[in-house]
Amino acid sequence: MTGTIHMVDDEESIRDALAFLFASRGLTAVGWHSGEAFLEAQPLDDCACIILDVRMHGLSGPEVFERLRAMGSEAPVIFLTGHADVPVAVSTLKAGAFDFVEKPFNDNQIVDLAKAAIARFVKRQGETREVDAIARKIRGLSAREAEVMERMIDGKLNKQIAGELGIAIRTVEVHRGRVLAKLGAGNAADLARLVSPVLPLLRPLTGEA
Repeated sequence: MTGTIHMVDDEESIRDALAFLFASRGLTAVGWHSGEAFLEAQPLDDCACIILDVRMHGLSGPEVFERLRAMGSEAPVIFLTGHADVPVAVSTLKAGAFDFVEKPFNDNQIVDLAKAAIARFVKRQGETREVDAIARKIRGLSAREAEVMERMIDGKLNKQIAGELGIAIRTVEVHRGRVLAKLGAGNAADLARLVSPVLPLLRPLTGEA
């Protein structure tokens, strides 16, 4: 498990109890007395999980949640709620929150939820890094290599690619080899698997130097 759990609650006793609980389970946690203090500090780089109280002085939990999403944070958020606030917590789930826990919370439940949230965060971070690495490799292709690559993942043969681009088949073969080498793919099927999820984010590819 990596990353920090950030606990935002205006009740010091809740923050202290959670901090002790997470520390006893080997998890790193930091407490904040208000949503304003948390947002002002912007400790988003290490936020693997955020625990937000629904009702707080100043900004409420849902308001903090909205601002986090506006800031581009994708850290999973778990809401702490009293029974009367369950409908509010449910609405936050529809808006993308990870889950909510009713007070008084069960120690094992909230720890298990935090661990699950962190695991999802770590997985998404890994997927993001992988996508970024592939995108950098694609951007490193020449314009002609990008044209050949797009036709390769469409399943076109060298002869078809040569005809469409008005170049010799041998030239297509050379570009094809360079594309596979630069992207680290063994064949056209591997290439399609690697780049298809990334291409919509990078278009247009052709016409670049």
